[in-house]
Amino acid sequence: MMLTNHCARHVLEEIIALFPDAKAELNFSNRYQLLVAVLLSAQTTDVAVNKVTPALFAAYPSPKELAKASPQEIMPYLKTIGLYRNKANYLHKCANQLMERHQGEIPGNRKDLEALAGVGRKTTNVVLSVGFGIPAFAVDTHIHRICLHHQIVDPGASVRKVENRVMEVLDKDQWTQAHQSLILFGRRICHPRNPECHNYPQLFTCQEEE
Repeated sequence: MMLTNHCARHVLEEIIALFPDAKAELNFSNRYQLLVAVLLSAQTTDVAVNKVTPALFAAYPSPKELAKASPQEIMPYLKTIGLYRNKANYLHKCANQLMERHQGEIPGNRKDLEALAGVGRKTTNVVLSVGFGIPAFAVDTHIHRICLHHQIVDPGASVRKVENRVMEVLDKDQWTQAHQSLILFGRRICHPRNPECHNYPQLFTCQEEE
């Protein structure tokens, strides 16, 4: 059974309190690098992405250089991460779209970001919240699993339902930190197998008020 808004908020805020200073683990120094790193992180680890991006960004420091390269030229930089052929194609197409539509700048709105090759809702939410400070809540596999496990959402809820539910029960200014804290909680405590959440009784102490 899904928790009430009051208790769902309690659980989420207790998770934030466990990792109040959690930050994005992808390495980037500007919005272009953030967009590329998040796009590359699909179905692979942040650690793996951080190993390939220094050489990639040195070779292609902006969308302008990336647009001029062919996917075949980009691929060798990505060979150690999953789906590297597809990702090289996405990067090439995305860079060309950025040059043609946005003068090489990263757009700061959902519609334009989601129209870029390889950029879905999760990537868009990360770029908006981390890159532009615009309230958004990105749901990855960790967050989806946690919200099901802790009954923030109904069993079988979709990624979009998780996003909507968390945004409903938390204040806007908590969304970005909630994303980072939940990811760390998923990596360190709420594992896919043998979750250790029972060691944190504060997650289960909410008294229903509604």
